[in-house]
Amino acid sequence: MGRLSINVAADRPAGPVAVARESARCFLEGLAPAHASEAAGTVVLVVPELVTNALRHGGGTYTVDLTEHPDSIEVSVHDRSSQAPRMRTPDLNGGTGGFGRPMVNRLARATVVTRRASGGKTVTALLAR
Repeated sequence: MGRLSINVAADRPAGPVAVARESARCFLEGLAPAHASEAAGTVVLVVPELVTNALRHGGGTYTVDLTEHPDSIEVSVHDRSSQAPRMRTPDLNGGTGGFGRPMVNRLARATVVTRRASGGKTVTALLAR
């Protein structure tokens, strides 16, 4: 079973989001058997969405854990905020977002938000392999 953990603290989302995306790609390339290209694309799409949310709303520091299971990939993003994510109406004109969480919920088999005993929360998406 493969596992990868990425820890990043940053002031600007662009750098750490790119690091998370590329790390997810490398993780998927190392799996045996290989991850189906459509499913891999979903993982590479979901990871930066969850990381962006952690950076914007979770205190600027995050950890991503990617875990391989026989029929799925588990993406868990930990941040320092104990506030649960909320659904909001996507902003079609102002560019303030609101699209990520609904997209992740549609792409994932399941999404779960849990509070961490050490503080903060974890948002987990279980994606098809």
